[in-house]
Amino acid sequence: MAIADDKSPSNGKVWSLFRIPFWQSGNASSSAENLQQQHLNHQQVEGSNPHSSNSVSSVAKSLLPTRRRLRLDPANKLYFPYEPGKQVRSAIRIKNSSRSHVAFKFQTTAPKSCFMRPPGGILAPGESLIATVFKFVEPPENNEKQADQKNKVKFKIMSLKVKGGMDYVPELFDELKDQVAVEQILRVVFLAADHPSSALEKLKRQLAEAEAALEARKKPLEDTGPRIVGEGLVIDEWKERRERYLARQQVEGVDSV
Repeated sequence: MAIADDKSPSNGKVWSLFRIPFWQSGNASSSAENLQQQHLNHQQVEGSNPHSSNSVSSVAKSLLPTRRRLRLDPANKLYFPYEPGKQVRSAIRIKNSSRSHVAFKFQTTAPKSCFMRPPGGILAPGESLIATVFKFVEPPENNEKQADQKNKVKFKIMSLKVKGGMDYVPELFDELKDQVAVEQILRVVFLAADHPSSALEKLKRQLAEAEAALEARKKPLEDTGPRIVGEGLVIDEWKERRERYLARQQVEGVDSV
């Protein structure tokens, strides 16, 4: 009996020694399972929000400076000769500085007294044109100064990347408004018409160049080859002239007889 009593405590210690590792291994496995479950839950949360990465990228893009597609000259102003009560003109050179076709469009805060020619268009890579802006200068009221009038009207030039070969329609900017970029806000600056200045001389040169380009577009293309009349009928101008000459000679011969 004494021997049995002595062995019982030892047996309890032996069982306790064997139980501790199994109990600790159970805790380790359960903690590993908990970590794995948390990782899976985190992946499920990320997978349930597919727009999270897109929203982050859109926010990052919004913080970046907008890359200009057009190069403007003047860069941020429109110069007009100050002639109250008259319609005056300004000019701005627009050049496509990107590698793709770009559509541009004018907007103004005073559409009743201002208009642009052309109001919009499509430029190929490296292509440029001079746009003419027309504005009616209102007479000053209540001793209003010339400097006070320049802040009333503003212009905006917008751009849109398009495919080559397509025709310009203003509705493009409404259909693809998410891709439209504001190139520049142009403010109006009046120049004294009777005082020569470098800005006024540059404006006159640009207006003359714009008028020359407009007249060149109005002229029909010179016909350097044979003319085509109807469907496939080619008329040689030299042959036509010879026939007229021979017919004239016959008439003159008959009259002389």
